[in-house]
Amino acid sequence: MRDINIAIIGHGFMGHEHETMLLKTPGFRLIGFADIDPKQLEDVTEGLKRYSSNEELMADPEVDVVLIAANNIYHHDLVCQAARAGKDVICEKPIAMSLEEIDDMIRVTQEYGVKFTIHHQRRFDPDFRTMKNVYDSGTLGDVYSIKSSLYGHNGNMHDWHVYIDQGGGMLLDWGVHLIDQILWMMKGHKVVSVYADIRNVINVEVDDYFKILMKFDNNVLAEIELGTYFLADKEHWFERHWMMSGNKGSAYEDGFWPEGKIVRKTELLKNVGGSRTMTAAGPTRSFGPPPEGTLVTEELPVAGTTHDMYFENYRKAYWGEEEFLVQIPECRRVFALMDAVRESGRTGRAIAFEE
Repeated sequence: MRDINIAIIGHGFMGHEHETMLLKTPGFRLIGFADIDPKQLEDVTEGLKRYSSNEELMADPEVDVVLIAANNIYHHDLVCQAARAGKDVICEKPIAMSLEEIDDMIRVTQEYGVKFTIHHQRRFDPDFRTMKNVYDSGTLGDVYSIKSSLYGHNGNMHDWHVYIDQGGGMLLDWGVHLIDQILWMMKGHKVVSVYADIRNVINVEVDDYFKILMKFDNNVLAEIELGTYFLADKEHWFERHWMMSGNKGSAYEDGFWPEGKIVRKTELLKNVGGSRTMTAAGPTRSFGPPPEGTLVTEELPVAGTTHDMYFENYRKAYWGEEEFLVQIPECRRVFALMDAVRESGRTGRAIAFEE
């Protein structure tokens, strides 16, 4: 089985990331790069082609697959252009800028019979996979709450991400990943309603904070919160956090390479009829310190997944050995949900979805 010959449009941050990954990933041969800015090609690895245009790249008979790592607003046109050139396509997220664009991309790629998928490599994040494993195992019983959060303290964003006309903003950047993770974890379940708050805290044009609540038909309430301007003077405050709760325990983790525990109670509080129990916190026990010995912890089953597994799946799926992990209808569903998120953020109301 020969290597898959792949060329990349865009040599910015993600273009460089793909360059590093593909040069060491078995089963792929990286051919070269095109970029709208010739200066971006100056540090392309020696021996790789530097195409003078996207058209030159797509006309190269050596190229099997075009990987699109250009700004968000160019995804639709470049996917359709590559498909018409007979090239299979991997596109960076978000898949496009509207449902209309997505439907057109689906039509064109099907018409020309090319393979088409999206680079949702964060389905292999160890923090996400660890929590997905906990959920899938049923060890927490009936899960009722899942919280996924990502906090930063730099405030602003980089490069074109601060411009709305380039498809910038955190919802289109990280929001796509975080929503995709929750929907993939809840695979097979419908989202009944969506409520969201979206804000421009310190950025003028684009969103830098959002909170999204998704109610599923299995009674799970999933919460996603992201902000680029959460400040604290303690280690590990920002970055990645998860909390999952069920009727048989909870699980928490911090960090992309997660540290956390599964936590259970050996016994529940008992009602004391006709009397009041005073504590240091007042006449309450539910939120006071747990009695000694009633909390027990278990180690998290930390997943050993890595982003190169995305390309391992792609290689096998390309040659028909398994299915592509990321299916286009899933990506369309993420974008449809993002439209509902925007509507909720605009109106301040919960939006019915997939009833």
